[in-house]
Amino acid sequence: MSRIGIVGTGYIAKGILFALGRTDDLEVTRVFTHSSPESRTDFPKRTLLTNSIEELVDASDLVVVASGDPVRATEPVEAAIDASLPVVTMDAELQVTVGTHFCRRGYFTEAEGDQPGCLAALREEALAMGFTPLVYGNLKGFLNHRPTLEEMRYWSGIQGISLDKTTAFTDGTKVQIEQALVANGLDAAIVQDGLLGPTAEDVASGGAALARIADERHQPISDYLLGVPGAPAGVFLTGRHEEEMQPYLRYYKMGDGPYYTLLRNYHLCHLEVAKTVRRAIEERPPLLNNGRSPTVQVVGVAKRDLAEGEVLRHPIGSFDVRGVAIRTADHPEHVPIGLLDGARLTRPVPSDGTITLDDVELVESRAVEIWRTIR
Repeated sequence: MSRIGIVGTGYIAKGILFALGRTDDLEVTRVFTHSSPESRTDFPKRTLLTNSIEELVDASDLVVVASGDPVRATEPVEAAIDASLPVVTMDAELQVTVGTHFCRRGYFTEAEGDQPGCLAALREEALAMGFTPLVYGNLKGFLNHRPTLEEMRYWSGIQGISLDKTTAFTDGTKVQIEQALVANGLDAAIVQDGLLGPTAEDVASGGAALARIADERHQPISDYLLGVPGAPAGVFLTGRHEEEMQPYLRYYKMGDGPYYTLLRNYHLCHLEVAKTVRRAIEERPPLLNNGRSPTVQVVGVAKRDLAEGEVLRHPIGSFDVRGVAIRTADHPEHVPIGLLDGARLTRPVPSDGTITLDDVELVESRAVEIWRTIR
């Protein structure tokens, strides 16, 4: 029986607790939280809660992270890596902010379940079948860069997900972070800042359109399709295959080529995490992480005119900024959106302006220290 520690107590962390608790080989032994364990009447197993990083590490053989807060998650993750524990994340926010540091130092991988991990697993299947990947694609049904507080409160209540997470899903921050991680981890590129996100009649035609762009660039790309009618809550990969395989693929109802789309029509988040946990325990190669030499980051873009002296709160899923994926080589003064919580603006930033290092005073943290060593 492997002992599993969890970092985080939100919607996904609770789901992971439930899912791992129903396995015969994995036992959740501690759950790390910054909140008071005594006050967490909403948490199903309060006796597992701890505020002690040392206790989390001592009680665990592997740590799963589902925090969504890269600053607060950094210290427990660093302690786990220092103790030579494998770390499995369902936390693309942490990965794109400081993940490069951790993957250089130990076993650090994103899990299947969320879109990046599912794309990495789909890539493994595609390569095993001889496909050459060209597009690593996400599917997004709806996008509103400036949702209102009233709208987000309504949908947060309907979905049972926190207000900030609901907002990050709606304004596109989440898909930008996910596809930045995919680009960095799978040696792909983004075509432009903010991604392309085209619409299409179906996933296959949209994938083929993106594949043509990838062919022109001679490099796989990471992107998404928006509002495809009837598209599932999944991911897709579009690629090529050898010419002699085209008659077979035509017979298999994959189309005439030269581009073929593999669609994974679900991602089941917490239910899939155990697969990656077992992968780590078996010491198989990490599924996906931010890579040792990332080229893409996610920055904050103002949703409104921001005044000098304003302090940004919970930027991932806020009503002040949204996340946009950028090519870091084109933005030497970039600062990750994941480090903007509590940052004070030192000068005004107009609506749709990108927040740079010259615009803010960051709150010092271990995450900020680490990012400065890898930027």
